[in-house]
Amino acid sequence: MRCSASGTKLPPGRMGVPFFGEMPNFLWYFKHLRRPDDYINSKRHKYGETPGLYKSHLFGSPVIIACSPSLNKFVLQSDANFIRQWPTAKIFGINSLICAQGQAHTRIKSFLLRAINRPDALRQMAVMLQPRVISTLQSWSQKGTITACKEAEKAFCGQSGLCILIRTAELPGFVAIHAFSLGALSAIDESSPVTFANIAKHFAGFEPGPVLDTLDELFKGVMHGFRAYPLDFPGTAYHHAIQCHTKVWEIFRVELEKRKNNPDGAKARNDLMDGLMELKDDEGKRLRDVEVLDNIISLVVGGYESTSLSMMWAIYLLAKNPAVLQKLREENMNLSKNNNEALITAEDVAKLTYTKKVVEETIRVANIAFLVFRTATKDVEYKGYTIPKGWKVVLWLRYLHTDPENFEDPMCFNPDRWNGSVKPEAFQVFGGGSRICAGNMLVRLQLAIFLHHLAIAYKWDLVNPNAKMMYLPFHKPEDGVELTFSKL
Repeated sequence: MRCSASGTKLPPGRMGVPFFGEMPNFLWYFKHLRRPDDYINSKRHKYGETPGLYKSHLFGSPVIIACSPSLNKFVLQSDANFIRQWPTAKIFGINSLICAQGQAHTRIKSFLLRAINRPDALRQMAVMLQPRVISTLQSWSQKGTITACKEAEKAFCGQSGLCILIRTAELPGFVAIHAFSLGALSAIDESSPVTFANIAKHFAGFEPGPVLDTLDELFKGVMHGFRAYPLDFPGTAYHHAIQCHTKVWEIFRVELEKRKNNPDGAKARNDLMDGLMELKDDEGKRLRDVEVLDNIISLVVGGYESTSLSMMWAIYLLAKNPAVLQKLREENMNLSKNNNEALITAEDVAKLTYTKKVVEETIRVANIAFLVFRTATKDVEYKGYTIPKGWKVVLWLRYLHTDPENFEDPMCFNPDRWNGSVKPEAFQVFGGGSRICAGNMLVRLQLAIFLHHLAIAYKWDLVNPNAKMMYLPFHKPEDGVELTFSKL
C-alpha cells in the first residue's frame, strides 16, 4: 500500500493521467458503456474489499470515493471534519441552507423545518397542489391519443449541464427542454411545469403569468450553471447562472418588499415566504431579509427537480411493471370510492400504505442524483486509512442503492421490499446528518398525491419501452419517457 508524503496510509486506487485524472475512465463507464455501477465494481475487483473507500482524481481535484453505507454515514454526520464547499454561494446565496455552515446552518434549518414539515404546512400543501395536478393530467389526456400516437414522430427530451450532479438530498438541479410531438408527450417535460407552478405558488405565492414564466427560464439558467465548473467570465454556464440568480433575487426582493408594506395580506397568502418572514427563533429574532430570499430561492430549485424527476420515473416504472400499477390502482380506487371529495388530504395519504411503498421504491430506483461532495478540513482516519486534509470526498450514493449487498435484486422495481426488510443505513436518498433534505416530506407527499390522481383516472403506454438509459447529467431513459396518455 502506498503512503502519502506525510507517511499517512491512503486508500487503494489510481490518480489517472495528468490534468484529466480519472475522468476519461469515469466517462467511459457512464457514457460509453452505460454501466455506471461497474465503475465502482471495477475498483472492488482490482483492489479487493476495503472499508468502502478509494483514492482517485475526479472533477479537477484529488478525491476519496466513499461507497459504503457506514462510511457515507460517518462523513455525513461529521460536520466539523467534512464541510460543503460546492455549489458556490455565488449561485445560491451565502445565507441559504445549502451554503451555510455551523451555527448559521443549524439556525436556518430550524426555521425551515418548522415552516415546511409541520403538519399544518403539509396539510396546506396537499390541498394547494391538487387542482394543478388534476388539470395537468387532464391536459395530458387531451394531447395523447392512440391514433395520434401511431402517427407521431419520436420526440427527444434534451438536457444541459456538465456531467456532474449534486445529490437531491441536498439541493438538486434540473433542466428539461420542452419537446413533444403530436399524440406523444415526454413525461419529464410535462411534469416540470406543474411542479414549478405548485412550488412557486406554495413557496412565494406566484400565480401563472409573465412573472412566473420569467422565473421558470431564470431558474433553468441557475440550475444549468450550478453543475458547471466555476469559471466566472462571459460565455460560461457558471457566469450565466450568477446573472440569472441576481435577476431571480431581485424579483423575489420586490415581492418581499410588497409584503412588508402590506402585512395584512399574509393571512390570505399563507405561503412559505410569509411563514419565514414571521417565524422567530428561541430568542425572539426573525430571519433577516437576505436569509429569507436566499432560502426561498434555493428551496424552489431543490423542490423543482426532485419532484419532476420522481414523477417521470414513477410513470416509467409503473408502465414497465403492470402488476405494481394494478395494486396501486386498487388501493387508490378504494380510497376514492370512500371519499366524497375530489381532493384527498395529507391524512388520506398516510393511509395509502402500498402507495407509500411505491414512492420509496421509485426514489430508490431513480437515483435522481448520485453524488454528494464534501471537503476534509483535516486529516481524518477511517479504519486504517487516511482521508487527507483538503481532499474532496465524493459520497457515491447511487452505489448504495444498486449494490446487492444492500438491496436484494437491486435493479428490480419491487415496492414490497419496503415491508420491513430494508437496511435503513443503506437508503440515503435524502442524505443524512444535519444536512438531510429539509423538504423530504414534501417530495414524498407531492409524489403520493400525483400517483393517486394518476392511478384512478388514467392509463398510459411507453412509446419506446426499450429505450436506452443515459446517466449523465442525470439518470433517465434516453427518450425522456415518451408515452401515449388517455383517460381510463
